[in-house]
Amino acid sequence: MKSLNRGHFCAATLFFAAAVFFSGCRERPPGGSSSALPSSPSALSSSGIPSSGNELSSSAKKISSALRSAAEAKTSSAKAADSAAALPAAEAQKTIGSTGQQAADHRGTYRAPSFASSPFNSSAAAGQNGAFIDTSSSGCGYVAAKASSGKRLKFQVIHDGTTYSYDLPGNSSPTSFPLQTGSGNYTFRVMQNTTGNKYATLYSVTKSVSLRDSFQPFLRPNQFVDYCSSSSCVRKAASLASSADSDVEVAASIYAYIRDHIRYDHAKASSVSSGYVPNPDSTLASGTGICFDYASLAAAMLRSQGIPTKLITGYVSPGSLYHAWNMIWLDSTGWIAVNLKATGGQWDRIDLTFAAGGANISGTGYTNRYTY
Repeated sequence: MKSLNRGHFCAATLFFAAAVFFSGCRERPPGGSSSALPSSPSALSSSGIPSSGNELSSSAKKISSALRSAAEAKTSSAKAADSAAALPAAEAQKTIGSTGQQAADHRGTYRAPSFASSPFNSSAAAGQNGAFIDTSSSGCGYVAAKASSGKRLKFQVIHDGTTYSYDLPGNSSPTSFPLQTGSGNYTFRVMQNTTGNKYATLYSVTKSVSLRDSFQPFLRPNQFVDYCSSSSCVRKAASLASSADSDVEVAASIYAYIRDHIRYDHAKASSVSSGYVPNPDSTLASGTGICFDYASLAAAMLRSQGIPTKLITGYVSPGSLYHAWNMIWLDSTGWIAVNLKATGGQWDRIDLTFAAGGANISGTGYTNRYTY
């Protein structure tokens, strides 16, 4: 079983928010003065997205074009042939990523830890003005909130000079958000739009957070990696992991499945709008998605099997395209796919958007902006 003492994907058009999960931790009229909404690490648009919709749409179209070119240059059959030739025969047979499956009669020895969720604990939540915040499971790497309002709402997570701002539903639906910046003193607040880009605080609370370990925020669901124990993507991940003998084989199996079964949605890339939030089960069902969808689905499937996975948004070269990918932490060393080897004991990047399209992007061309 994986010890928790101790990811590279793409989404051509991205927008950012939070998280929800469970590993021994529990499952899922305004007041205040009006002021301009404090910015995230960089200026927020009025929609709460740390980048303009135009920037995202433009990047999506460029990535779409790159993938179309790659598809013309390299067919899926050629890719399979490359995989078989690139690895020694013995290792290629061992590596799930090169075949997408293992022998059907093999029951693997890998055992995922207990499912980790991020529930909203009503009895522990505090609030006012229709806004409530639950910090009772902060040690598990998340905070949860809910609010009721007919106006636009934001939820802010502030720690050590960094502010993450998220859209918060106004229908009292609980939503969980990651504490991805580590242990320390946090401020959490629910804010309601008053006019323009000005917001008033409905409720705010401070909390001294001590994470159980640094992996907790990346083992649970959230607003951008949304799943539960009964999700289709979780069931598929468990099925793929059932024949694995190590965390590397689990990662290789999930990597190969997404690469081979999810197609890049060129039409969606050209029309996606600011504020888009991915749904892993919808991506799995449709078999299509943009880079944010690839990264969200991969994070959901890997996290559900106990593999710490970050969803990263930022820029990729050439062209400084706004993109989404994953960083994953594996205990073991081994091949995830051809030319992609996990080193073990550190964060490794995986970019399934480009892997699925047959495109190659240098691992040195990535610049992180936000982590979820």
